[in-house]
Amino acid sequence: MLEVRSGPDPEPRPNELRIRVKACGLNFAEVSARQGIYPDAPKPPCVVGYEGAGIVEALGAGVQGWAIGTRVLFMKRFGAHADCVCVPLDLVAPLPDAVSFEQGAALPVVYLTAYHMLFRVARVRAGDSVLIHMAAGGVGTATLQLCRSIGGITTLGTCSASKHDYARAQGCQHPIDYRTQSYADEVRRLTDGRGVDYVFDPLGGRDWKTGYALLRESGMLVCYGLANAAQPGKRSLWRASRVVLSAPRFSSFRLLNENKAVAGVNLGHLWHRTDLLAPQLLELVRLCASGAISPQIDSTFPFERAAEAHARIEHGKNLGKVLLVP
Repeated sequence: MLEVRSGPDPEPRPNELRIRVKACGLNFAEVSARQGIYPDAPKPPCVVGYEGAGIVEALGAGVQGWAIGTRVLFMKRFGAHADCVCVPLDLVAPLPDAVSFEQGAALPVVYLTAYHMLFRVARVRAGDSVLIHMAAGGVGTATLQLCRSIGGITTLGTCSASKHDYARAQGCQHPIDYRTQSYADEVRRLTDGRGVDYVFDPLGGRDWKTGYALLRESGMLVCYGLANAAQPGKRSLWRASRVVLSAPRFSSFRLLNENKAVAGVNLGHLWHRTDLLAPQLLELVRLCASGAISPQIDSTFPFERAAEAHARIEHGKNLGKVLLVP
């Protein structure tokens, strides 16, 4: 159950900023946390949320170089779905005037996940081919835009037929309707049987096995979610267990002999690596301010209608990012 609760504003601790939130992002992780199938979520009752944007309104002890009234975006390991938050300095970035609060709130999780996968883990470059699952979702949109920003990458993406025009507008050259055809067969057809260099898969289960089989030599499967384990409404432990048990076990000897790689990305387990994340976040802000990337806002809901926002993601209706606003 979701409900809005009132309480006193938190006080910033040393090296923290208190931020008055103007918008915050909703992700599949928070939906899974509500369903009780996200292992990293705090025990309920709790406040979820990983990201947002707003205005600095108080400085903790020892804070220097920041001014009250500064526009910022921030990351927070749960607790971001609130009208006021306190955040450590290394998880905050200035928000240029050219970037709206809504765009700022849409950047940290999905664009940081996409950027980290593409350029730190996979090292994608011009001439490569990539398959992007859930291409019209938040991370899918970010991945397509970032591929387009460097150019020369062949992009294939799975999404329902109604979302193909949207996916093309974000840079997807070959949208594939997974509901009416085998995406594996279509990938092989489009690549003349060669397969792709990279597969970015938030689905999990048997799709990881399929994605691995679609890789060319020296290719990489990047696993970053388990969307197949979720379903609209209440959780199904049977469904989640079935997806987990159907995931392939990759043998190191098989990887060796087939010249392929498998990597995992879980942004929630990289929170302590601010040496990695902070520079990437700053680069994303720069790319957004320059117009090289542009967060696509699907819809914005007030906190009182958070259940509708969750349902929009659960039913796969969103094109881009869903936001919550106090």
